[in-house]
Amino acid sequence: MVMLVEKAKSFGKRVIGQPEEPVPVVSIKDWVGNVSSNPKRDALRYVESLFPIVGWITRYNFGWLYGDVVAGLTVGMVVVPQSMSYAQIATLPTQYGLYSAFVGVLIYCLFATSKDVSIGPVAVMSLTVSRIIANVNEHHPDVWPGPQIATTVAFICGFIVLCIGLLRLGWLVEFIPAPAVSGFMTGSAINIVAGQVPGLLGETGFDTRAATYKVIINCFKFLPVTKLDAAFGITGLVSLYLIRIICDQLGKRYPRKQRLFFFLSVFRNAFVIVVLTIASWLYCRHRKSKSGKYPIKILQTVPRGFQHVGPPTIDPALVSALAGELPVATIILLLEHIAISKSFGRLNGYKINPNQELIAIGVTNTVGTVFGAYPATGSFSRSALKSKSGVRTPAAGILTAIVVIVALYGLTPAFFWIPSAGLSAVVIHAVADLVASPRQVYAFWRVSPLEFVIWLAAVLVTVFTTIENGIYTSICASLALLLVRIAHPRGYFLGKVTLHTEKNSVVREVFVPLTQRPGVLHPAVKVEPPSPGVIVYRFEESALYPNISLLNDALVEHVKQNMRRGKDMSQVKMSDRPWNDPGPRPGRDENAENLQKPVLHSIVLDFSGVSHIDTTAVQALIDTRNEVERWADKHIEFHFATILSPWIRRALVAGGFGTGAPSSHGPTEVAPVVPYRGGRTQPQTHDKTLSDIEAIEEISEAESSIVPQDTPYFHFDLISAVRAAEAGVLAGERSYPSSLQKGPSVTQTEDGTD
Repeated sequence: MVMLVEKAKSFGKRVIGQPEEPVPVVSIKDWVGNVSSNPKRDALRYVESLFPIVGWITRYNFGWLYGDVVAGLTVGMVVVPQSMSYAQIATLPTQYGLYSAFVGVLIYCLFATSKDVSIGPVAVMSLTVSRIIANVNEHHPDVWPGPQIATTVAFICGFIVLCIGLLRLGWLVEFIPAPAVSGFMTGSAINIVAGQVPGLLGETGFDTRAATYKVIINCFKFLPVTKLDAAFGITGLVSLYLIRIICDQLGKRYPRKQRLFFFLSVFRNAFVIVVLTIASWLYCRHRKSKSGKYPIKILQTVPRGFQHVGPPTIDPALVSALAGELPVATIILLLEHIAISKSFGRLNGYKINPNQELIAIGVTNTVGTVFGAYPATGSFSRSALKSKSGVRTPAAGILTAIVVIVALYGLTPAFFWIPSAGLSAVVIHAVADLVASPRQVYAFWRVSPLEFVIWLAAVLVTVFTTIENGIYTSICASLALLLVRIAHPRGYFLGKVTLHTEKNSVVREVFVPLTQRPGVLHPAVKVEPPSPGVIVYRFEESALYPNISLLNDALVEHVKQNMRRGKDMSQVKMSDRPWNDPGPRPGRDENAENLQKPVLHSIVLDFSGVSHIDTTAVQALIDTRNEVERWADKHIEFHFATILSPWIRRALVAGGFGTGAPSSHGPTEVAPVVPYRGGRTQPQTHDKTLSDIEAIEEISEAESSIVPQDTPYFHFDLISAVRAAEAGVLAGERSYPSSLQKGPSVTQTEDGTD
């Protein structure tokens, strides 16, 4: 019975092509073990990670409380006028901005991993909501009210973001680079500022949500019909900038009182709104027309407290109508928040968890719909204010929520007289800071001109079309650039530079590109090519199916141009040549030119930049080996340096590399797309011939290698690989001609490494 089982196993191995004595490599069992050694413990940690507040609330102290109270109250003074202003951008009643602000700052602190971020209504999201409402009303007029559309968007987008966070898919956000985010943020800020100028000046009669360039043109066209609102709006805007500039200058002049001037500057929004409200009340209270209108546009009645608490009404028909708009809203919701939270974490020396931040945003928006809130995300201006105010923990949001509650229940009668032009001034003042500075734009150009083009494209598309198109443009362009970089990576043929240290006469060898790269090496540095017959090549990207053909083309072309052909083709008739071999040009001695070239012995591949390899790449390496051996008409050694991934080692071993076996004993195809059965023989099991044993026995028995002995052609560093290849060249020169078919020779360096 045992014999039958063994025969069955042997037959199965022959069917699938497994060697009788395989080289030990990493297995699926090892991978599973690395994923989770204790699933129960990992599950508990996952649940604990959903509530970061548990990790710090038990250590809360009065020192933290002082910083949180100051920061929470400070942000509260700003978020009230801003949230009402942003609600106007979203074409919603002003109280909905306060609802979103309250839920955002209160719920976020329970799930946050960032102490600085302030959640609530933001300009870009508000503008997106207004466009969604307008689009739904255009196709389904008078079917759903604007607040229901906004809360439905908040619920669906929040649920999507929550699922992304729970499934730990936050890494998807990393596919959108900083220049793309900055591009559509800059374009959106210009769009919002242009849309608020008519409200600032009291201009009416044109669509303020048209393309940005059209709004800017119409703002100039309608200047003659500017109303009295401009007196309030321009005064408020100028006052906001004057207060900030004066406080900044005084803070620099009197450093000891810098914190005092900072808080005076912080209260400028509330101060300007209070002054404009008093002025509006004094001017408008006795000037109400018979039709109930006032000389300037004011907020008028703002309902007191929470008027729409209850389960959200989610209409399936409305969800279907919103389907085309949800991707943009979701992208803005998560992208803006992650960008802001990462920025402040980097600034203040802590690291956020992107997945947990997505959970926090998702919970905030889904729970917010119970209070009638519309989509909320991280605010850059309020987060910067919170950070500068000395916030210590996310609990500062509770104090901000208290300020919003006080405003909702105690200040709504005063909100009646707030001029809309004043709120437009607050929006313009806050959003203008989102426009990228010239220094930032120039930095994009210096670091990567292509990413600067993406930034510029996002801005222009947003200005001349819509925010949605700007977002899609920046994302698609970024992904296209990423794919191009993956598909067309850099690769270099390397030479050697010997470095001498004057103090202790230490000699060190480094390998650099043979072709001079501007700004990389000093022009006086001489790069020595490797020994004749040795090629050293570095591939600076993972070896994957989109790019591996470049490695194949580079190596084969280099071999054919610079290495000796194994067969004398000068005596071969034209009729016997391959159809794609044009033969020598008239008057040229093909054989003489060929004999002047060195005999190819080995190719060294530096895999220090390769983190992954796939089946197509292994097949391409096999094809490369076959092509260069066909050209050289002999066995060619392939050495691999700096393989640090066991899965790369496993893949290369499966392709017949590293073990020292001749290519005739290895596979010609690892995974043929269309199996060819026309007489192809299976690869034979490699048996060490006498020459193979002699070559491998060159390694001293007294010294041990730091790489497995099963794969002597895998080297820990590039220097060891090149030395082994060059030693093989010398050994080949000392041996007789038939030794060209010998197995690989491996040398040992003085430090015991191969």
